[in-house]
Amino acid sequence: MTPALAGPLFFGSEIYRGSSYGPNHPLRVPRVSTVMDLARALGWLPPDRFRLSPRAKPAALTLWHTPAYVAALQRAEAAGEVDEETRHRHHLGTLSNPVFPQVFSRPATGAGGVMLAAELLASCPGAIHVPGGGTHHGLPDRANGFCYLNDPVLAMLAFRRLGLSRIAYIDIDAHHCDGVEHAFAGDADALLISTHEEGRWPFSGLLEDDGGGNCFNLPVPRGFNDSEMRAVLHDLILPRVEAFRPEVIVLQCGADAVEEDPLARLSLSNNAHLEVLRALRPLAPRFLLLGGGGYNPWTVGRLWTAVWGVLSGQEMPDRLPPEGQEVMRGLSWGGGGRPPPAPHLLTTLIDTPREGPVRPEIRARLAQLALR
Repeated sequence: MTPALAGPLFFGSEIYRGSSYGPNHPLRVPRVSTVMDLARALGWLPPDRFRLSPRAKPAALTLWHTPAYVAALQRAEAAGEVDEETRHRHHLGTLSNPVFPQVFSRPATGAGGVMLAAELLASCPGAIHVPGGGTHHGLPDRANGFCYLNDPVLAMLAFRRLGLSRIAYIDIDAHHCDGVEHAFAGDADALLISTHEEGRWPFSGLLEDDGGGNCFNLPVPRGFNDSEMRAVLHDLILPRVEAFRPEVIVLQCGADAVEEDPLARLSLSNNAHLEVLRALRPLAPRFLLLGGGGYNPWTVGRLWTAVWGVLSGQEMPDRLPPEGQEVMRGLSWGGGGRPPPAPHLLTTLIDTPREGPVRPEIRARLAQLALR
């Protein structure tokens, strides 16, 4: 009998505290470091639950990325700039994908974390949270949508190499997982389900896009609420995952679908993400929980800390302890002239639910997907 992990693990790194995509980029805000600080303030991250996320070696990244692209990332970090040919070929040094001091080492740390998580979970069933993962737009030979590497793809391929073939990938980020679909469309041993805001970049993942039969894409309208996500969970996600009987579930838990996020127009509370996680966790012996999008430092920090709390069996507090409130008050937008956070974002972990009607277009789209 395969031994299980002694308990859920959290993979983090100090590289996230000291790096930023630059003062004008949405990813100038702290995210993973906030989760580590807030989880520790809550007493949820004892040393035996925490692991340093290793940096993936360049050769390991060629499991999916091209050697030329991996080398270009390394050169960009060493030189602090790219030439025009590299910018054109690999989309490095653009407004979306700037060259910054850790342009190779930071994404390689996320990739190293998920690949080590795959190795551990293959030998010992259990659950691992890698909030620095979830960069689902990266493509084999170029950066794409703030994503320099595609760690979900690397994790799934790592599981495959270790003998675990049936993998369910669920993505509740506000943006479609175009890079993951590029890797696994048509693969009968991979189930891909994505909810994402309709009409938003990268403008893929249409309802009719089945990726060759294994992809279920649900674009949702602005104002997507908790009640609608619950309908999606029970009418699409759970029936498909249960029927698929995966050996591994990978949940990309992007925080940009929460109402306060500046880069999307969806209206979820963080309760919706917790509900998805609670429902999915029992459906496979191995569970990899990733971060993803999210550009409001307060909502990202609270959400990814809360999902770790669920994964590790913690009781959700009504109010953050003083140490946790201090973490929240220490955050900022890092410029950009955005309004200050609502008071509850500084003092609580869990949002007030954002329920509402399940709109007819949601029902109709779910019905269409149910016919496949």
